[in-house]
Amino acid sequence: MSASAPAEPSERGARERILAAAVERIAGDGIDDMRIARVAMDAGVSTSLVHYHFETREALLAEAIEYSFEIAGEVRLGEASDEDGVGGPEARLLAMIDQCLPYPGHLQRDWVLWVELWLRTVRHPELQPTAARLYERMRDWFTEGIEACGYDGDAGRLADRAIAMSDGLGVRVLIGELAIAYARQQIWDFLASEIGLDRSLTAG
Repeated sequence: MSASAPAEPSERGARERILAAAVERIAGDGIDDMRIARVAMDAGVSTSLVHYHFETREALLAEAIEYSFEIAGEVRLGEASDEDGVGGPEARLLAMIDQCLPYPGHLQRDWVLWVELWLRTVRHPELQPTAARLYERMRDWFTEGIEACGYDGDAGRLADRAIAMSDGLGVRVLIGELAIAYARQQIWDFLASEIGLDRSLTAG
């Protein structure tokens, strides 16, 4: 085998299939129990192609999380608008809170990946730039959402606190210790109180 990529059709498409398969395997099995052979089988590629693109488990984890973040970003980082049925900056901010909590489905899966990233980053400092980059993007996204609601204070500081709340409460929801509706209400109550919004908006 030469140093070039294995000759498989549609390399970009294959790479995306690998990442999509890795997201599901990491969420289901954990990064330590994930098997490259299973990822390759799920993606319909050879194990050599997986190893070509991702030399280590940490590299695969980092890119799988970024891939998952980008897919979710069609909602999370996209420009939510009235045409999407979101209904104004306050309702958009509430929708952003929802996107940061482990609701059943892809959001819960994404949360499992975040937990894997947190744990892995402690032991593998090379993952720190990935974690920092994703948190920076989330902070910018929340900051914009808060400013859109007319807040004239330090929106970045408020965004940091909202993210900290979603992380802390989200973990408790993920392990089944806390109801997700309660977590949602707590975060909204905090933001609504700070910004001066209707705290009863979550009732809908």
